[in-house]
Amino acid sequence: MEIVLLSVAAIFMILGILGSFLPVLPGVPLSWIGLLIFFLIPGVGVNYVFLGITLFVAILFYILNFAIPAMGTKKFGGSRKGMIGATIGLIIGIFAPFPFAILLCPFVGAFIGEILNKSDSRTAGKAAFGSFLGLLASSFMEFIVTFAFLILFLYQFWSYKEFIF
Repeated sequence: MEIVLLSVAAIFMILGILGSFLPVLPGVPLSWIGLLIFFLIPGVGVNYVFLGITLFVAILFYILNFAIPAMGTKKFGGSRKGMIGATIGLIIGIFAPFPFAILLCPFVGAFIGEILNKSDSRTAGKAAFGSFLGLLASSFMEFIVTFAFLILFLYQFWSYKEFIF
């Protein structure tokens, strides 16, 4: 049973890392589920403080993952409509069936939002570029957090290896 749970936890950790690049998978929450499954292994004591702190981090970064592209739009001179357009584009991009939709849809959404705000095409393009940079920044941030969760997972595994094997 221990090996099965350890394998499932490791799969969730790998899916979390992949999710930091693949927008269909929520990377940080998947990595946290991997940590949770690890602590469900018989012989490994549940560390509620550790799980609570990592859950807080997972929720925070999951929310930031949606907010950062909108903040990038604002930073590059976008309006509220541009930020809303970038957020809607991000959500549409997650479910759109064409390649690179997650990169294109926030850009297009911010551009359309700025055009609806009566901005010229240059201002709209600048705001849309900010949305794209925000998306790249949030993906990089998500990778860092999922990698940190992987390091914590490996550390915990090493600490409890005698109970597992």
